[in-house]
Amino acid sequence: MPRYWWVNQNQTYKAEVGGGYMWSPKVNKDGGFNQFYENMTLVNLGDIIFSFADTLIKTVGIASAPARSADRPKEFGKAGEAWDIDGWLVQVDYDELMDPIKPKEHMDLLAPLLPSKYSPIRSDGDGNQVYLAEIPSVMADALLSLIGSQVDVAVEEGQARAIQNRTDIGATEKYQLVRSRVGQGQYRKNLENHEKGCRITGIADGRFLRASHIKPWSKSNDFEKLDGNNGLLLAPHVDHLFDRGFLSFEDSGELILSPRLPTAVTAAWNLVDGKPTKALSAKQAVYMDYHRREVFKGP
Repeated sequence: MPRYWWVNQNQTYKAEVGGGYMWSPKVNKDGGFNQFYENMTLVNLGDIIFSFADTLIKTVGIASAPARSADRPKEFGKAGEAWDIDGWLVQVDYDELMDPIKPKEHMDLLAPLLPSKYSPIRSDGDGNQVYLAEIPSVMADALLSLIGSQVDVAVEEGQARAIQNRTDIGATEKYQLVRSRVGQGQYRKNLENHEKGCRITGIADGRFLRASHIKPWSKSNDFEKLDGNNGLLLAPHVDHLFDRGFLSFEDSGELILSPRLPTAVTAAWNLVDGKPTKALSAKQAVYMDYHRREVFKGP
């Protein structure tokens, strides 16, 4: 599973985001240990990085390579003169947000989720004097929920690239994991062993159905990405709503509609809250519990 990082880039944002990397010295100027620089060596392929500058999270990135030794980038100019030349560089695929978020405006949500040690910001939303800090997954999920769908595709594409760069699995498994992102390959075959058609429309012709992960692909580990129990066959319009949390299912199979779903949509698509469908299997229910808690847009 990916780890989540917060990088403070006030002085070097343009250089780092424009160049597709993060860079830090290896030690303090006096040669002393610095945990926030050491964190560079802990970043793995596929880790998610929130870039903070000018009081805003402006960019979300995916680590595309582990840290390597590199001299201080020349494009830092005077901003980098206070740092040693010898440092760590991590390649990052950045996706700049069209609508950056200001964490200080959401501290009622974020403050209880801050790491107890080495936090990148304080409980009032002001930044700490740190470079790269790890943040817990619950805080990352909260940030992603505030950012919304701006980075969904970018996060998945970054993870797919990271899978291609892995050396711990073979080419066939890489192919199957990447194909599972779009509901194809071995994942779809596994899913079709459990589901025979769309629970809402009744359509059984696979040409007109999507293989949708219950626990999102980007949140799933290797096993869950390919597990046929982690999915439903859904008509495209139903898949669209399920993927975005506008509907979910009880373990009994009953349809749950989000109160945020416009009545015009429910009427046009003949969606009825509480509509009975086939009960979930025990293994499907585990994934659906995650969907109801983390994806479904409840009251």
